[in-house]
Amino acid sequence: MASVKLEDCSQTLELNVNIKDEEEEEKIGKSVYHDKGDHVETFSTSREKQQEDHRAKRSHHCPHCEEIFPFLSKLKIHLKMQRGDILYSCTDCEKRFTTSRALTVHQREHTGEKSYSCTDCGKCFNRSSKLTIHQRVHTGEKPYSCSDCGSSFSQYGHLKSHQRIHTGEKPYFCADCGNSFTTSRALTIHQRVHTGEKPYFCSDCGKSFSRLDTLKNHQLIHQGQKPYSCSDCGKCFIKSAKLTIHQRVHTGEKPYTCSDCGESFSRLDALKSHQLIHKGQKPYVCSDCGKSFSQLGNLKTHQRIHSGEKPFSCSDCGKVFSVSGNLKTHQRIHKGEKPFSCSDCGKSFSMSGNLKTHLRIHKGEKPYSCSDCGKCFKTSAEVNVHWRTHTGEKPYHCDCGKSFSRLNTLKTHQRIHTGEKPFSCSVCGKSFSVSCNLKTHQRIHTGEKPYSCSDCGKSFSISGNLKTHQCIHKGEKPYSCSARDKC
Repeated sequence: MASVKLEDCSQTLELNVNIKDEEEEEKIGKSVYHDKGDHVETFSTSREKQQEDHRAKRSHHCPHCEEIFPFLSKLKIHLKMQRGDILYSCTDCEKRFTTSRALTVHQREHTGEKSYSCTDCGKCFNRSSKLTIHQRVHTGEKPYSCSDCGSSFSQYGHLKSHQRIHTGEKPYFCADCGNSFTTSRALTIHQRVHTGEKPYFCSDCGKSFSRLDTLKNHQLIHQGQKPYSCSDCGKCFIKSAKLTIHQRVHTGEKPYTCSDCGESFSRLDALKSHQLIHKGQKPYVCSDCGKSFSQLGNLKTHQRIHSGEKPFSCSDCGKVFSVSGNLKTHQRIHKGEKPFSCSDCGKSFSMSGNLKTHLRIHKGEKPYSCSDCGKCFKTSAEVNVHWRTHTGEKPYHCDCGKSFSRLNTLKTHQRIHTGEKPFSCSVCGKSFSVSCNLKTHQRIHTGEKPYSCSDCGKSFSISGNLKTHQCIHKGEKPYSCSARDKC
């Protein structure tokens, strides 16, 4: 069914017409048509003569108003409308038609009648032409070929849309932002950005989407389907695009380069976020504290500080986190994973940040200094803790009233009340509340005595015992009896 609009002497009529296969129209050669005194000329123009159109085109001129039609059947209808030969009217919607056949086809929209069924799959249609097009799905027939690249299509309209890729034609414009599109469907989808319309709903969770393909991808989450798998590591994905991006982890490909600093990225969105740094743009602002961010994801993560939301939970111990990355790092404790190794001593760490801090031991780096006394530290956290020795601040409080400047000191202290001794000796089973006490104890089994006297060479397992021993060489007797009458 085709829709034809006629503007004639301030009267606009819309006519729905049942047109047989338009392909037959293309077979009509140069002809002259006479209808009640109206003389109509048709002529065809070859691709050779109009290469700029990139397609063959036939034009049919109305002798009265000079309007041009691509098909002869549409011109015939146009002439009938000019003469007022509109004889058939729909009783449901009052649309008017020039033929009873056109009216009959139109009425199927109201009755829901679908007289034409596919013998392969049983799908029904209200027009024979729609059935013919549908059957090409089963036969694989693609009768319309692009003369530029050879691509074939099952529908003539799809070929016309495709040819716009070669011509660069984008005839559909958005009235809101001016963006142009090659198809009316693409424009319709785009306009939902402005209207906020999301007509496709997930029946499982109620989430809505502006595009049907986005809904279909989303539904795979509920179905547990991940049809795209990585041939290198076996990881599966819902979308082929996500698999393509993931594969860059293995190939090392980073196709997106920053024109300002030359840094490369594997994802386009990562490049765009990075470029905001050079522009100084932080378009995402926290409504609670006013802090701004260059990336939307960083804002969302930050807002969990205010909301207290911790959506990521550990399946092993139930501990919750506000950031998925922190959960992944935490899970290494249960798995025993320590993927970050020191090239100097071989020591391994579960976090890259801990490795960086450790490397400063070998390099002797202490980049963080106390502004009060000048003492230097390997990490900013150590400076903050040290600063409390000057301020006297003890922000960590026990229920018994005792306060501490460090959180781990409070946790160790609380074990006095709970009786918890989480550190046990693998040799004898003895338990300790502090890990350093376990290390000291283990020296009994290993015989290790790391503390040596520089005067006599005697070794000790505890630093306190060494200090006591050194008093012998110094002649120091720091402990005196309080009973004065004793000799």
